[in-house]
Amino acid sequence: MLGSVIHTLHVLLAGVWLGGVVFTMFVVSPALAAMKWSEPERVVVRSGIGRQYAKMGSANLVLLLIFAVLDGVFGGFGGVLYVEYALILALFGLVALHGAYFGRRLAELARSEAAASGEAAAREFAGRRRGLQRVSLRVSWVTLGVSLAVMVLAVNA
Repeated sequence: MLGSVIHTLHVLLAGVWLGGVVFTMFVVSPALAAMKWSEPERVVVRSGIGRQYAKMGSANLVLLLIFAVLDGVFGGFGGVLYVEYALILALFGLVALHGAYFGRRLAELARSEAAASGEAAAREFAGRRRGLQRVSLRVSWVTLGVSLAVMVLAVNA
């Protein structure tokens, strides 16, 4: 009975995590793109959303890892769970990279772009920001793929 409850919570936490990633990529991002703000303003708003979301997302990831381990304790460890553990740890790294580096650096570049004295300086900051945004988007797609794999593994654990 307890094992079933733990497994259910494990799957639920994986689903909540995946849902948050999907919501961010396919709802928040397009909604921000539709706003009639300048790109630097959107980047600063996205950074603020990211800081708020990180609080809930980090707690979710920690709980997901705890319940994945408990699922192994109560249901038996195996290859599926070991792969899931590795992917959850990879998610911690991807999330840290995204928030600690991309989010902060993009916000800095957006503020510098908005405050630039002169069109050439603003273009330079904008170019650097766009390049970093392309890399950040690739990391987001990797995060989505890893999150989907974690969900599938959680269901099959």
